[in-house]
Amino acid sequence: MNDRNKSAQPMINDSDLTRESWKVFQIMAEFVEGFEKLVAIKPSVSMFGSARIELGHPLYDLGEQVARMLSDAGFSVVSGGGPGLMEAFNRGAYGGRSQSVGLNIMLPHEQGANEYQDISLYFRHFFSRKVMFVKYASAYVVLPGGFGTLDELVEILTLVQTRKSRRIPIILVKREFWIGLIDWLQDTLVKQGMLDPEDMSLFRTVEEPQEVVDAIFDYYKDRGIEMTPEEKRRQLEL
Repeated sequence: MNDRNKSAQPMINDSDLTRESWKVFQIMAEFVEGFEKLVAIKPSVSMFGSARIELGHPLYDLGEQVARMLSDAGFSVVSGGGPGLMEAFNRGAYGGRSQSVGLNIMLPHEQGANEYQDISLYFRHFFSRKVMFVKYASAYVVLPGGFGTLDELVEILTLVQTRKSRRIPIILVKREFWIGLIDWLQDTLVKQGMLDPEDMSLFRTVEEPQEVVDAIFDYYKDRGIEMTPEEKRRQLEL
């Protein structure tokens, strides 16, 4: 017999409650500033990749080239604002004709803002930052990376799969890096019924910078890049 006193309630410290309540306003401020600064950057592409790739690495050069081509093609480029491939993306976009945007996150031991940003935002909360990556993006371009990169990739796949967000091109660059994950999704999750076979069509892989640009333009050539009224409604409910 369970003799726990279910009526007993934990003691609530008033100062803790006040601090938690005021946190709501800090979160609201992050959303408001993000909406105000990013609403004018359309069309834009959100780009992701490792923070640990340094200048001179082939992937750094690749990321910079992809971002420069997207910028010159008329897309603002949005990155996490930090070092590594994030810096490469901002650097490429900064040298192009469209805006370079950094959504910087405040971390205890990492992440100083790179210097190649026309628009810089600073977030304490990952979840509000994630909304900004998705809300105005016309495409996601994902280069090799670690947990943070995978987190953003799975986020957009989940939102598109569940139709909480409009469908956009999701492009994985360098198939050799991604093939192990793709095989696992196909051979384990699809086979066990945890994904539908058509979910595998939510993304595609490419190798070269021009393929990234071509894939985005090919996707929108018959439907236009502007959101439909239904898509706008979905984006409001992210």
